[in-house]
Amino acid sequence: MKTCKVILFSLLMSAAALPTLAQGISAPKYSNDFLSIGVGARALAMGGAQAAVANDVTAAFWNPAGLLHIKKPFQASLMHSEYFGGVANYDYAGIAAKLDESGAIGFSLIRMGIDNIPDTRLLIAPDGSVNYNNVGSFADASYAFLLSYARESSLLKGLKGGANLKIIHRTAGAFANAWGFGLDVGAQLQRGKWWFGVAGRDITSTFNVWNYNSESVFEIFSQTGNQIPTNAIELTLPRIVADAAREIPLGEDMGAVLTAGFTFTTDGKRNTLLRTDVISADIQAGMEWHYKQTFFLRGGVSNFQRLQNFDKSYYTQMQPSFGLGFRILNFQIDYALANALRSDAVLYSHVFSLRGDFEKAKTDKQKTKKTKR
Repeated sequence: MKTCKVILFSLLMSAAALPTLAQGISAPKYSNDFLSIGVGARALAMGGAQAAVANDVTAAFWNPAGLLHIKKPFQASLMHSEYFGGVANYDYAGIAAKLDESGAIGFSLIRMGIDNIPDTRLLIAPDGSVNYNNVGSFADASYAFLLSYARESSLLKGLKGGANLKIIHRTAGAFANAWGFGLDVGAQLQRGKWWFGVAGRDITSTFNVWNYNSESVFEIFSQTGNQIPTNAIELTLPRIVADAAREIPLGEDMGAVLTAGFTFTTDGKRNTLLRTDVISADIQAGMEWHYKQTFFLRGGVSNFQRLQNFDKSYYTQMQPSFGLGFRILNFQIDYALANALRSDAVLYSHVFSLRGDFEKAKTDKQKTKKTKR
């Protein structure tokens, strides 16, 4: 109930702010698109089809309701991947904790950045001489902080709900920075061997307030005829993900999960199989096979696009992904071969993630009881 009140309050505040901000707002496609990549090698190997099956600490990103599936009191995860041939780094760290049998919380940090970008503004001196000692460097980085809460519903058996408070911070050296705020919500429902999940990302729309240090580029931009940037508000419009999954037993020691669904974007027409001028829909599907919940093989498809050949004919392209995982004691190592850059011209990316389950530290009183037994 408290989560619903927070979401309702945020919706009302966002609606009240729109008339005031409308003149300075832009809603470009792919706003905060670094959050479209996703976290966790398991999820990326399954094509990102996670709204129904997210069941560990990474559920805070995919569907916060899935945090209720963690089995130990605490769970933590780390992930690292590289894009553009190692130029861009994508990192994730998350931790989740069970409050009781019906509640869980989580905290996640995501960073995508390009470091050590040469700053050549002072390379050429006013007298025309070149001085490489004047070349500095800066970083272009995007951060997301997620504070998550999940709760079991008391109204419908098997229904779980969750929400994220999301804070965005983006920097481009000393030239620009932005702060953003938004909310995600999600729900999962289990019926026998069927699982269903819906996640609403940026459900209230996320406002990103950009501040530009125009003085740092004024002279160069004026000389080159570029537009001097001014402070602005960038709006990240809502995205809805809906998945369904089926658990398939394959004997006493083996099993599989099949999952598929749609991602609906509201920022205009995209190059997807289903598209309109307002809403576009992408398709994602994945599978996971396991042996004794210890060894895992995974695969997935996503990003279906209709492309044109030189002869004006069309063809459909999709993005496959693959992965595996291995669990030993309370730790699981996952690997995925995926391409979040969504282009055949770019090599696939190797993604590694580590997850650990942890018990609560025992108090002296608990230790004494165990010794007496």
